[in-house]
Amino acid sequence: MSAAGSSPTSREYPDHPRVGVGAVVLDGDRVLLVRRGRNPAAGKWSIPGGLVDLGETTAAAARREVLEECGIAVRLLGVAGVVDRVIRDDAGRVRYHYVLVDFAARPEGGPVQAGSDAAEACWVPISEVERFDTTAGLVDMIRRAVAVSQGGSE
Repeated sequence: MSAAGSSPTSREYPDHPRVGVGAVVLDGDRVLLVRRGRNPAAGKWSIPGGLVDLGETTAAAARREVLEECGIAVRLLGVAGVVDRVIRDDAGRVRYHYVLVDFAARPEGGPVQAGSDAAEACWVPISEVERFDTTAGLVDMIRRAVAVSQGGSE
């Protein structure tokens, strides 16, 4: 879709930033990762997440997105970080603009099964995350989430 053809609900070439959420789901020394099935960053590994729906809180959106993408319920522990993700095209126009609120979380049970936007979902030892083709800043956000889960802060 071109900038001229963008709509108020378009993800590409938006009229204003979109609010998104993510959840760094921690289980011992493992983190839940999903391989993105759609743009932006299709094929890259990241945390489960997506856009906040109108009238939905960021916390409710984070829990919903993990359930939709991975099939498990989570308990949120707190905000791990807020990220501005602005992606420009070759002409310098803003193709994507997201303000992302990432939460630290713990699983509440059940097997992980990829669904909706996730091409794959799996538990990965935190020490091995850097071996994956991940989205920018993922390793730092996992570190922040671990600090939140341990009662610390940045």
